Amino acid sequence: MAVQSSGVPWGLTVTPFAAKDENDQAPAYGLDGHLLPRCENCYAYFNTYCELDQWAWNCSLCGTLNVIMNMRILSSYDSLVRSPFCYLFYFAFDLQKNFLELTKSALQAALEGPIPVKNVFVHQDTEGILPIELEDVMPLLQFLAPVETCKDRITSALETLRPITSWERTPGAGQVLDGVLMGGRARVFACLSGPPDYGPGQLDTRRYGEQYASKGEDADCALLPEQTPFYKDLAAVAVQAGVCVDIFAVTNEYTDLASLKFLSIESGGSLFLYANTDDSTLPQDMYRMLSRLYAFNCVLRLRTSTEFKPGHSYGHFFPDPQYENVQHIICCDSFATYSYDFDFANNVGFSRFVICKLLQIIQLQIAFQYTVVVPPEELSSLGLVSSSRGKHSLKRRLRIRTLQYGTAQNLNDLYDSVDPEPVLSLLVHTVILASLEQGVREGRMLLHDWLNGSSSITAQMDVTFSQCPQLQPLAHLVFALLRNPLLRFHEEGVHPGYRIYLQCLFSALEPSSLHRAIYPMLTSYSTPDKPAYPRHSLSRAALISSGSPIFFLDAFTTLSVFYSSTADPSLPFPPPHDCLLRSTINKLKQDRCITPKLVFIWGGQDDATVFENYLIEEQDVDGSGLTSVMGFVSFLEDIPQSVLEYMK
Repeated sequence: MAVQSSGVPWGLTVTPFAAKDENDQAPAYGLDGHLLPRCENCYAYFNTYCELDQWAWNCSLCGTLNVIMNMRILSSYDSLVRSPFCYLFYFAFDLQKNFLELTKSALQAALEGPIPVKNVFVHQDTEGILPIELEDVMPLLQFLAPVETCKDRITSALETLRPITSWERTPGAGQVLDGVLMGGRARVFACLSGPPDYGPGQLDTRRYGEQYASKGEDADCALLPEQTPFYKDLAAVAVQAGVCVDIFAVTNEYTDLASLKFLSIESGGSLFLYANTDDSTLPQDMYRMLSRLYAFNCVLRLRTSTEFKPGHSYGHFFPDPQYENVQHIICCDSFATYSYDFDFANNVGFSRFVICKLLQIIQLQIAFQYTVVVPPEELSSLGLVSSSRGKHSLKRRLRIRTLQYGTAQNLNDLYDSVDPEPVLSLLVHTVILASLEQGVREGRMLLHDWLNGSSSITAQMDVTFSQCPQLQPLAHLVFALLRNPLLRFHEEGVHPGYRIYLQCLFSALEPSSLHRAIYPMLTSYSTPDKPAYPRHSLSRAALISSGSPIFFLDAFTTLSVFYSSTADPSLPFPPPHDCLLRSTINKLKQDRCITPKLVFIWGGQDDATVFENYLIEEQDVDGSGLTSVMGFVSFLEDIPQSVLEYMK
């Protein structure tokens, strides 16, 4: 079939809680969404593509004729239940004073939001075991206190924290109504300065060391799987209890994030990694997370026309144990993205024709049900309550999107309709999965084979896809992905914890952010207030040939401002806070799901390693000394030979 022979991944990415859709349109709201008609066969929701007559309607996805029972066609429903969301903070304190001070700063940042907090010290016994269950230390309801009236006392309590070898339990971010906490949803922030070293979740870090070299084990395979199912099992318990867990690891030592990660990604949380306390953005990240609007207790369902079906699904969710293509997400923000690839439901392909301008039409429907905390102003605008009540409420909502696509008549049509950024997302998910199952080397080989196979299909092995404008960015993206620490080898100095962190980060990014994380954007300025060139290749030659004195590199997690060694000494450095360049930086930081690290470098005076490491187009695609293929140009020149070998 054309889809299979094209070599292009077939799928889509979904950001269900985004503030606006791909057309920059905000969702419309209504009431009584539970009355929206559903198909008796596939349970899809009625939509504008359905054929409708006086007494019945045809499902646009499966074609089933349904009798009209109630035709209140609405897009969402509300349930005014006063049931706040609760945040719990768990800190594992060791004797490192810097880590303690950092976590204090993070808690202070958390207090800037509506975060009720109490703290209780629980010491372990001489064998490193907690002598009492945490729920017996203090009932959950007694932990909570309104920050509006208790902020000073909470701040004073934070000052009493000191380095101890015990677990610190500090819950917050819920609301109490007349002394009663209603609802069972919670979010846990766990801050670690090293691996868990006692109790049933203790992790053995000895597997990371010289003994692996002596045993002849492949570190790229040995360090990616979890060493214990404890945290994966705990994640299942968290999902059942409606608890989302975010992990903040501040360490440069081996912490076995391969085991810990399941607690966050399967409960809908995030994993953050900071190499040290000095450069850590933990307080900023925590403040950002607590300042965002979240959906929680979410259910995501994808339905398709009968000719095709979802294959793999990717993202930070927990699959429903009973129903296919249903994912449970405890906590979801406007950045969280999930991906699906598709398969044909049979060997016929698109057999059911719906003719529209001679094109065959297929459809898919995304249903996202969730709960959200709504301020009184929004309730007032919908005429539900008076804004003078001043109370936030929980509302259960249903967001539905039905999409219709034409099918390609040939390979050229297919290539013309490719969106390279979702293709990159699907490729990243595929190579991450291959790396976890068979090692990093297998992930790299899979990516090489994909590019070789795609290039062999185009005329005369067109490695730059010159005849396919939509595919042209992919050669650069594949090269950059091969240079990324996600797929570089252990012997190149890639820390296994950092690789796990990238796997977790990349698997949740929406496509444009992932594009930036894989292939940074390099621009230049004549002055801090005057742009020069909107885009440069990632090479030292570009810096020299442009003649620009100031360069700005956006690598998603890092923002670098680089002044050339030949720049006019009178140029203000760092850029003033009121200049155009600073405004651009601030806007990018504001729109990120994480707090990017910001560095300023004057060439010839400061260490430029952080900046120069991103100039990948002149670097060896496989790392120093591992192959003879140097730079992007040589990488392209090497592909035809690889294609011939691939086709043998």
